Amino acid sequence: MGLFAGPNLLLLLPFPPQKGEDTAELAVANLMANLLQRLRNLFAGGEPEPALSMEELRAAFRSRYHAFKLLLAANNTALQLMTDMEAALRGKPSFGMTFIRSHATAACVNVYNIIKYLNELTGNKYQALESVFSGIERKIDATLKTRQTPAISELVLPLAAVRQEMADGVGSKMANLGEITGGLPEIAVPPGFAITAAAYERFMAHNQLHDEINRRLQSMAEEDLSDLYRRSSEIQMLIIGADLPPELAEALSRAYADLEAAAGGPVKVALRSSAIGEDAADTSFAGQYHSELNVSRENLSSVYKEVLASKYALTALTYRLHKGLRDEDVAMCVGCMAMVDSVCGGVMYSRDPTDIRRDAIFLNAVHGLAKAVVDGTVTPDLWVISRLEPLELIRREIRDKQQKVVCLPEEGVRLTSDGQAAEPALTDDQARHLARIALALEAHFQAPQDVEWCIDGEGRIFILQSRPLKQMAAPKNASPEVPASERPVLLRGGELAGSGVAAGPVYLVANNLDLLQFPEGAVLVTAFPHPSWAPLLSRAAAVITDRGGITGHLANVAREFGIPALFNTGEATAKLTPGQVVTVDADGLAVYEGRVEELLALAVPKDGLMAGTPVGEMLKEVMALITPLYLTNPEAPDFAPKGCRTLHDITRFAHEVAVKEMFAFDKKQAFSRYFIKKLVTPVPLEWWVLNLEDGFKEEVAGGEVELGNIASAPMLALWDGITAVPWEGPPPVDTLGFMSIVMGAATDPNLAAAGGTIFGNQNYFMIARDFCNLTSRLGFHFSTVEALVGDQAFENYLRFTFKGGAADYPRRIRRTKFVGEILERYHFKVDVKEDALFARLEGEAKDYMLSRLRLLGYLTIHTRQLDMIMLNEADVQYYAEKFSRDLEKLAVTGRPD
Repeated sequence: MGLFAGPNLLLLLPFPPQKGEDTAELAVANLMANLLQRLRNLFAGGEPEPALSMEELRAAFRSRYHAFKLLLAANNTALQLMTDMEAALRGKPSFGMTFIRSHATAACVNVYNIIKYLNELTGNKYQALESVFSGIERKIDATLKTRQTPAISELVLPLAAVRQEMADGVGSKMANLGEITGGLPEIAVPPGFAITAAAYERFMAHNQLHDEINRRLQSMAEEDLSDLYRRSSEIQMLIIGADLPPELAEALSRAYADLEAAAGGPVKVALRSSAIGEDAADTSFAGQYHSELNVSRENLSSVYKEVLASKYALTALTYRLHKGLRDEDVAMCVGCMAMVDSVCGGVMYSRDPTDIRRDAIFLNAVHGLAKAVVDGTVTPDLWVISRLEPLELIRREIRDKQQKVVCLPEEGVRLTSDGQAAEPALTDDQARHLARIALALEAHFQAPQDVEWCIDGEGRIFILQSRPLKQMAAPKNASPEVPASERPVLLRGGELAGSGVAAGPVYLVANNLDLLQFPEGAVLVTAFPHPSWAPLLSRAAAVITDRGGITGHLANVAREFGIPALFNTGEATAKLTPGQVVTVDADGLAVYEGRVEELLALAVPKDGLMAGTPVGEMLKEVMALITPLYLTNPEAPDFAPKGCRTLHDITRFAHEVAVKEMFAFDKKQAFSRYFIKKLVTPVPLEWWVLNLEDGFKEEVAGGEVELGNIASAPMLALWDGITAVPWEGPPPVDTLGFMSIVMGAATDPNLAAAGGTIFGNQNYFMIARDFCNLTSRLGFHFSTVEALVGDQAFENYLRFTFKGGAADYPRRIRRTKFVGEILERYHFKVDVKEDALFARLEGEAKDYMLSRLRLLGYLTIHTRQLDMIMLNEADVQYYAEKFSRDLEKLAVTGRPD
């Protein structure tokens, strides 16, 4: 046999399908049924039908070709959807359930179409695929429809009856407070009750809100803050305007009466959100939901609905999106607790949130209610206390607290001036007492704690919240010295609220209009660290504030998102100019002019926001039914409909079968004579070309076509790669390599079985002006190249599969990895499954894609029999260097502009 033993066939295909082609197909459907039956009789060796006319042959071919190109269009779309899902799972941008549902639905639709077109092409030979597809689709649908059932059936529970393990029924906030009430009786918690997840579900079902809200969420543009803001307002109004179910209204009234009876008279209450998933270490939802303080009995029901509605506040919607939380998994529970008219309050951390190695307690305090600390209204006093007895005071900073939040006599709260602005909010003894409570809570919950507290007029301490504290590791490298003469320091000082370094243009935020116009990658600069700015943290490079402390809600969320945050600088809004590019060194407490590359080099790469989140895990579950490829060997016994386990398997099977079916006419003399042409070339081989449409410059009457008459740009590029560098012949083989070939050929049933198929002895091109499909077997090696390369970059794609070899399995594996590494250097997406390789490249400009086709042509020829030498490191190195030199000559290095 010569170098290219056996004929090779090239096929040209136009793509994508044009409008109106479905109508054309219906017009020839009846004719095709008659023609196909006549052809089956002919192929079966029975009585020959009357010879088909040229018109009938063309009609039969065009109908097959039409179904084939529609199949390819659906196949390409399905594979692109799978690529998008894989990219989303690996990437940094956030996505929600809308993304998963839409992509899963679109993938199912396109795979369904692939099956439909395959059966049109083959006369319904593969109807078995329909039941396989239906089974996979049902599993995907069941996965997407999973919904949590409330863990507790009661609508309301007294706080004394709640324990930590009931978090799925009352939310973590109330579960933790109930745990403290029952498990740590020496620590005071205001009395109250929890309105459960069952109450939330009852309310939503009573008003038929789930479907209406889902409809609005699924039409929402997740990346558009303006649209999110509009949808948020619409959904909140739906909830606020809905009625309480009578049984829930009765349960609330009864629980409130019990609370008043225990207090010995009328009480005001605080209604606090306690959503499922809230107050976890990585999903604190700090400040993202609504809480209302000092509420009267008369307004209990209406405020309860406002808290429920806050599940869909802009802050909460964006937080769930970026944290990968499914809307259906978040039931809004609510805590109702007796209001404490406190003289001071604040937040304490049982450890340093910015340095996991530091052994200290951080405590912030203000006069009045703790609200001024958590929403950043006031810069609070600070105590840093050693965790070791006798709880030595490490640091104390008393700030000028111009304002405080107090309860109004009738109802509600207000911000007022603080007549004791310069006075400490706490005594040192009170600070130490609070520190001991923090340590006790950490020991009980076995994790560092973020604790909100208050002290009433009688000096009694109450715990209002205790949740896991999100801590960060200290930076591994100290910030380098930056000479002031080279990089002016625009701002120095403040408090480290979130570790890291980042650069971007300054953007001042003072109102909601600023929020909606905030650009991606800007540095958020604001006077107060209000929780309302939390939706910007997924877009912001860093955060700088004039005021506020590190225990506030925005600081909490910044740490969760890994955003460098510098708080309480005093003058950031005055000193930093909008649009000015700055580098924020949060750990160094400094802001520099311009980009400081030596600092930015220290930035720790961020993981994708969705990694490990519920939505991320849901995408993994769905993708397990869509993207894995188990069918890799077309000659294996399980390469059949029953062997398809995923949508990707179906696309692989259907594509392989469709290509073979396009050559089913090869057994008929008339079809071969009119449609398949032998390529005339001086190269000692036989190539066969099937012109699907506009692949030839001129019609060809005889049985051969000249290379100069080929109009297919992708075929010509592939041919350049095939013929540009003469093959040196088989590599020299040592004894072990030779024996591996002998044993491999003798023991691999797939190699023997392949010899009797149409692809065992021939190699084919199918072509159109912008399309080429090469199916090739050279010796024991199988490969396919499929390419659509036109002027529209977004439509362009390359697909390459490679399998086989006569050597033993370890050598074939190494050869496949060797080829894969080459392709990855040239920016292909590569998947290796045992000794099979699948590579793809999409969306690049025409010239760039043609250059990669030359690479694929080269590899198709020059990787033959390399498996024989894959255990000889010197030979592997030789061919690696040779391929690199050859590919440079083919001008396939670099990326497009």
